Amino acid sequence: MPDSFDVIVIGSGPGGYVCAIRAAQLGLKTACIEKRATLGGTCLNVGCIPSKALLQSSEHFEEANHKLAEHGVMIGGTVSLDLARMQARKGEVVTANTKGVEFLFKKNKVTWLKGEGRITAPGKVSVDGTEYETKNIVIATGSESIPLPGLEVDEAQIVTSTGGLELSAVPKHLVVIGGGYIGLELGSVWKRLGAEVTVVEFLDRLVPAMDLEVGKAFERILGKQGIKFRLKTKVTGATKSPEGVTLTLEPAEGGAAETLTADVVLLAIGRRAYSEGLGAKEAGVAFDERGRVTVDAKFATNVPGIFAIGDVITGPMLAHKAEEEGVAVAEILAGQHGHVNYAAIPGVVYTWPEVATVGETEEQLKARNAPYKVGKFPFTANARARAMASTDGFVKILADKATDRVLGAHIIGPDAGTLIAELVMAMEFGASAEDIARTCHAHPALNEAVKEAALAVDGRALHI
Repeated sequence: MPDSFDVIVIGSGPGGYVCAIRAAQLGLKTACIEKRATLGGTCLNVGCIPSKALLQSSEHFEEANHKLAEHGVMIGGTVSLDLARMQARKGEVVTANTKGVEFLFKKNKVTWLKGEGRITAPGKVSVDGTEYETKNIVIATGSESIPLPGLEVDEAQIVTSTGGLELSAVPKHLVVIGGGYIGLELGSVWKRLGAEVTVVEFLDRLVPAMDLEVGKAFERILGKQGIKFRLKTKVTGATKSPEGVTLTLEPAEGGAAETLTADVVLLAIGRRAYSEGLGAKEAGVAFDERGRVTVDAKFATNVPGIFAIGDVITGPMLAHKAEEEGVAVAEILAGQHGHVNYAAIPGVVYTWPEVATVGETEEQLKARNAPYKVGKFPFTANARARAMASTDGFVKILADKATDRVLGAHIIGPDAGTLIAELVMAMEFGASAEDIARTCHAHPALNEAVKEAALAVDGRALHI
């Protein structure tokens, strides 16, 4: 008879593998099902990790071509691109990370059940025909790219993020459909490597959930880098030929159609829960109108013993959000009090400059008539940013007008994804802007801009 388990996790993405490791640490006999040849899910294999590898490599290429001379570093001759080597390095980074998860499974005695998992009944999961019994099932199957009617993805001319990471040549013209995190990051990669890049977005702004002031600055900075934008525009069709793809565009609010040609089209209009073929519906699990598994505050579905986390449930589709949920549900299953503070989950766009955000935006505060104060500080006035020759952007802190408690923070600038951690910590502990302002920050450092923005909440910034 096959082994039985305390917990079987379906999916080994950041939510799934972290859940499995934490459950095993807490003494639960744990297995994790993964149908890929490697662990790590979309994030490690074809998402977060390979995209960051290409972002880093392309930034080095951009620096060598356009930025190092400013620092007195002169490169003789023409800087050339070895895209095959860049792609190979990306693969090495991915392998190191996926092998790392495999090592952690062995270290923590998590059983990897290789194959496609399907819930056959509460407490029973089949993996490629072999059925296993378990006290608890955790669905962590993640998400997939949302299709667009009229565009047939072939991962060659019309690609999702998966194909967009694997191009063997730099396109002359890349059209990105969707002005969100994924499209802007991959658009930045190929722009740095020499492509003309046009972003087509249905709405009137980029990354619509972002603080509006930050979003406008972001659009302006990316525009200075040469990325073109077609906002308030929808794509209604595509025609492929050996020469490329011809897209049909129309104004979002209606109007005359026009065409736009590209070598490659990147479809990046968002992601949706990956829940089909799982057997969950047949087992009686409830789903919402968007195909997401419905759970309560403890990640439990309506079927006893079945739980869900990550992209397959409601909330931002972020790897670190899934990880926190994975830890929380493992602790709940072990009799502890797992919890996720959704008010303190950061989001980062890893372009350059980076954009990072946590908590509420100014627009959200206005919408709920919350009295608030704003403190801002530009990187042009930060000594470390000047030394780096990276002064685009600013730090913005929103605090409660009466209590001074930090309600939200938004950064566009160098290493914003790292700088936001201080503000996430502040919000996690219910800190005030004054708490941040009174904390000694090393000089010269980029995060002095965070301190100055906190001082600015009270109208007493020192260096501007």
